[in-house]
Amino acid sequence: MTTPGSATDPTPTAAASRSVVDVLQPVRALEGEGFPVRRSVPTPRIPQLDPFLTVDQVGPVALGPGEPRGGDPEHPHRGFESIAYVLDGDIEYADSTGSRGVVRPGGVRWLTAGAGVLDTARPTAAFREAGGLQHHLQIWVNLPARLKGVRPRTRHRGAELIPVVRELDGSWFKVIAGTALGVTGPFPTLVPVTVVHASVAPGSSAVLPAPAGRNAAVYVLSGSGKAASRELVDGDLAVLAHDGDSVRVEGGPVGADLLFLSGEPIGEPVVRSGPFVMNTPQEIDRAFDDYANDRLGRYEDCRYED
Repeated sequence: MTTPGSATDPTPTAAASRSVVDVLQPVRALEGEGFPVRRSVPTPRIPQLDPFLTVDQVGPVALGPGEPRGGDPEHPHRGFESIAYVLDGDIEYADSTGSRGVVRPGGVRWLTAGAGVLDTARPTAAFREAGGLQHHLQIWVNLPARLKGVRPRTRHRGAELIPVVRELDGSWFKVIAGTALGVTGPFPTLVPVTVVHASVAPGSSAVLPAPAGRNAAVYVLSGSGKAASRELVDGDLAVLAHDGDSVRVEGGPVGADLLFLSGEPIGEPVVRSGPFVMNTPQEIDRAFDDYANDRLGRYEDCRYED
């Protein structure tokens, strides 16, 4: 879905622009069946960016034909939502709600784990056989205590259903969630968040909304540029100060491929262990016990909420 817009407006904006309070570098890890991950949240310096719990850039990694690395075999989740956004390759998913499908480049799967779900996510058999470039983003969004018991569900939108604001200079802005640049993403959110994938052309700039009271950050997927006049390079996470309600981003000599996040903080205790995110250690123990005794994913006492 392509939408005309005016994000790259060189004139001053009436909104007060936020500054950058810190620039952090990611940690590297291997996840699932051996995929390289660049993790900007959590790290020792930023355990979370409330309500964002995890921001992983998975790959890019070139898989040879028949290479065995395949993604995530069946695993449990409880207490949060996950966003899988495919840039290259594909993800075939199936979960205990009965949902299944394939997320292809530009598409997004939004999984509300809530009370608990069993999930499998891996490249399709056809992709594994042929090989190719695999690259996606995995973002976890916390749920407040009152919503950790919601019934799990999956929503999946292909690239054609996600609005993109395109500029004459070649810049574009894909609004996955929330509202930015006059368009709204296709995923209603239980916690107010905005998620934008921005490709800013060399020498161009844009102003993105960062409403007062929300935590916000800009992550450089590739290239280089600026956020609030602060120089950023590939892999940098710019954490924004609470001193305005917007942020100006700019493209460097080869442009900047950016992930912009803002979200309303929940402000509750966070206890996480592996695939579970709860408020107390006792709730974590119960999650592991429910999983071990095949109670995770039983939905009789759960509820839907929009």
